[in-house]
Amino acid sequence: MMREAPKVREAGLNEASDVAGLITALLTELDGLPVDPAVVAANAETVLALPSVTAFLAVAGDEAVGVLVLNECAAIYAGGVFGEVSELYVSPDWRSAGVARLLMETAQTSGRERGWKRLEVGAPPQPDWARTLAFYQREGFEEVGPRLRRVL
Repeated sequence: MMREAPKVREAGLNEASDVAGLITALLTELDGLPVDPAVVAANAETVLALPSVTAFLAVAGDEAVGVLVLNECAAIYAGGVFGEVSELYVSPDWRSAGVARLLMETAQTSGRERGWKRLEVGAPPQPDWARTLAFYQREGFEEVGPRLRRVL
């Protein structure tokens, strides 16, 4: 039986629960620890309400199978405003089916329409997530060094 090809659309605030469900799965997979879905849902509602954030959902039929969250950022080194992919996740059953590429193409088109000259993304730790890094490199991203964080 053929699956319906996913379509990508911008996620509205009313779809925060779909976004949160996918992000909960992402965080669980990355960290291997339980994540409180209620906390992720509250965070999704807060973040998706920000004018600088756009989320895209890949939907097959009635099922959300992938998500990409895009943030507008600014930096002098980047020549002004640019985009950052903060989250990208595809449900395991839909991996290697072109869903991530479809989401990334949508993000790139959105960025070009906004006049951005670049997109940035932080890849998960290597070598455990080598497939993720390879995906981004196939999509034209260059590795420019590690990302660091300081929790406040």
